[in-house]
Amino acid sequence: MTKRRIVWVVWPVAAVAALAACSEKPQTMGGSNSKQDAAAFQGTGMPYVATGWKPGDKTSWEQQLKTRAQMGQNDYNKVP
Repeated sequence: MTKRRIVWVVWPVAAVAALAACSEKPQTMGGSNSKQDAAAFQGTGMPYVATGWKPGDKTSWEQQLKTRAQMGQNDYNKVP
């Protein structure tokens, strides 16, 4: 391929790629399918929850997070 032919191929492809970025639709929170987030301790309504945690109880949620941080993420507790 000659240099001139490469230019004739590359420039139109680059122009199409640049203009494709201009076609994005706006992302808004309006509409019937949007919902507001609830607090994390409210739960998801799923039956599979950690033992000792009651959905809707903020203190049991905080205690569960403390236990998870100490037992699962603290390497000093894992070493015998």
